Amino acid sequence: MRRAVRWSVKGVAVIAAVAAVLALLALAVMLLWNALVPQLFHGPPLQYWQAFGLLLLSRILFGGLRGRGWHGHWRQRMWRERWENMTPEERGRLREHFQGRCGS
Repeated sequence: MRRAVRWSVKGVAVIAAVAAVLALLALAVMLLWNALVPQLFHGPPLQYWQAFGLLLLSRILFGGLRGRGWHGHWRQRMWRERWENMTPEERGRLREHFQGRCGS
């Protein structure tokens, strides 16, 4: 019982922290946009929710939706180093293993 409550509290805390970070990022985007774009490019100033939408749009266009982040790059580099350090026999076994799991 205590463990379930503890996990619930941690889950709510994580969700609140993520929401706070997103709110601060949207605020930063709005402030930076309104400080630079209207004066430099004669663009319109943004409201808070427009800045939030712009932040979301930039994530979709430039970051993807998979949420891989830096961890994916680290994992890719780790596998590349592992592959380079394998003998040809080990590489063959690994290929067979993944072909068995994923198909040819």
